[in-house]
Amino acid sequence: MANNTTLLVGCAAGFSGDRTDAAAPVVQALIASGQPSVLIFETLAERTLALAQLARRTDPDAGYEPLLVDLLRPVLAQCLAHGVRIVSNFGAANPHGAARRIHALAAELGLARPRIAVLQGDDLSGPEHRALLQGALGTAMPTEPIVSANAYIGAQAIADALRAGADIVVCGRVADPSLVLGPALAHYGWALDDWDRLARATMAGHLLECGAQVTGGYFADPGYKDVPGLAQLGYPIAEIDADGHCTITKPPGTGGRIDERTVKEQLLYELHDPAAYLTPDVVADITAARVATVGSDAVRLEGVQGHARPATLKVNVCFESGWFAEGEISYAGPRAEARARLAGEVLRQRLQGLGPLRIDLIGVTSIFGDDTSRWLDAAAHGNDEARDVRLRVALQHRDRASAQRLLREMTALYTCGPAGGGGVRTAMRPRLGTVSCLVPRDAVAVRFEMVS
Repeated sequence: MANNTTLLVGCAAGFSGDRTDAAAPVVQALIASGQPSVLIFETLAERTLALAQLARRTDPDAGYEPLLVDLLRPVLAQCLAHGVRIVSNFGAANPHGAARRIHALAAELGLARPRIAVLQGDDLSGPEHRALLQGALGTAMPTEPIVSANAYIGAQAIADALRAGADIVVCGRVADPSLVLGPALAHYGWALDDWDRLARATMAGHLLECGAQVTGGYFADPGYKDVPGLAQLGYPIAEIDADGHCTITKPPGTGGRIDERTVKEQLLYELHDPAAYLTPDVVADITAARVATVGSDAVRLEGVQGHARPATLKVNVCFESGWFAEGEISYAGPRAEARARLAGEVLRQRLQGLGPLRIDLIGVTSIFGDDTSRWLDAAAHGNDEARDVRLRVALQHRDRASAQRLLREMTALYTCGPAGGGGVRTAMRPRLGTVSCLVPRDAVAVRFEMVS
């Protein structure tokens, strides 16, 4: 039977490392509405997932979102008490580990044990999947050890888990908008080929997936696009109706703003083709979409159309690709820029033959730089007038010992000159490469499991 009661979906995180105090105002607003509600946390990116796989190698119990407890502790009791269900990809490389930690947190808080569903099927990094990846990648198949290979799965398993009574759904790599479409599918009972409704709810998910970007965070540009209360940004809530159309709001009394401009910016974010936004669930078309103000901090999106979903799923494969080393040192006062440039040239000569160095002068040229320093060389000042400059030099190398040479040479600048250098910092970490491919949808077996 169709459900015509409006569904509210609130978002309390847009990436791993997002603010951990965002959920409480969102949950309070969801509860106050009296409407069926779901809270999502979107905490996963391609690099995040690969790093989670590396963490799990070191500790089999790790590999899920590091801030999981910080995100959930403030709101878990309220959500369970008021029927606000939680859907998130904070399972990363270890959804079962995340589920165990949530159960432990509930016990610590003296709460009844929540029903947690774990999605499975996205992880294709095992040896049994090598032939599938080789066939999809061909000559692009990495020769280096694979760290992670994950398919972007869709909303159906999330919907199935919610229909089965899950209080919390823990996912690994699902498409970001599917975190919202899954609850809408479960709530409204739409057919899996109801392309227009699926596309509309998918774009609601797209508006929510980056958290505070749509409520003015990434929009803010003082004097040009002013946003009030940026330090206390409210995170977004989507009111999704039975036809999939949505109204974007935020909790009352929070900072930020929602207007047609903030919504349009997020609507177009990472959208390569407005007529064909590809997701595992549907191909969304926003070429006839309409955005309209319907109240204070309330904007409605209508007119999204949908087309049949792709026959394939995208897979990101991350692999070991050597080591990344970087160091920084500061120069200040008269001729600071000239001294920083000379230090960079010293390192270039000392490390000659290791490979291209990325040399940046933070405060002079860094954002517009390039990995071979051509921009730096072309952007020389006639009188080197910058008086507060931080030199940054980076190197990628397959051999760890070779990469470590940069760290030693940067530190040696303290006394080997130029004059007045200070505040050296160095770091080195494993470097990850990424390739993507498409695999047949039926090659990825997606399911959910209730964990006790």
